[in-house]
Amino acid sequence: MICPPDAAIPSHRVIEPPVLYVGTPVALITTLNFDGTPNISPMSSAWALNDRVVLGMATGGQGSENAIREGECVINFAPADLWEKVERLARTTGRDPVPAYKAASGYHHEPRKFEAAGLTPLPSDLVRPPRIAECPLQFEARIVAAHAPGGGPWEIGCEHSFAIIETKVERVHAHDDVTIAGTNYIDVSRWQPLLYVFRHYVASGTDLGRTFKAQV
Repeated sequence: MICPPDAAIPSHRVIEPPVLYVGTPVALITTLNFDGTPNISPMSSAWALNDRVVLGMATGGQGSENAIREGECVINFAPADLWEKVERLARTTGRDPVPAYKAASGYHHEPRKFEAAGLTPLPSDLVRPPRIAECPLQFEARIVAAHAPGGGPWEIGCEHSFAIIETKVERVHAHDDVTIAGTNYIDVSRWQPLLYVFRHYVASGTDLGRTFKAQV
């Protein structure tokens, strides 16, 4: 496509950003540790297709190991006004001892993450990890596959910085005030997810319209 001569074309330049987080929802992944206590892993690399949600989780933390070992997790999507509680977890890890590279960045071991963040656990229906009451959307999920970057199975102990974890959502819980009464649909004018944009917390914007595929 060739633009007409009078079209205003923005100038461009080549950049090398340190991260590629163009804007994705913040999720708090709850899993169970070896001793059965809950762990919360803040993350922002998640995308959905039908009943699958794919997670990109760092392998230096406890969350990815828990998810793959136990085969289940809850994906809790945080609202914009929860960002300060999410940030309370940013420098914590469930892993003990703390990996050297994390310790160098100021991470510390925190075995009681619900208490540290001021969040409330709720029992799940189909999986063992708890849900987070303050999150308007909570997906109970089972892990169906885990891959190393570039393909191939990922196993605990693999030397990669992250794992690509495919989950199958088994049950969705939603706050009443973000749903359309009497339906299975989310009211997008009221559901305001917390977004992670180039390492900044950002609130989602105005509802601009809907695709032709939207049923409500």
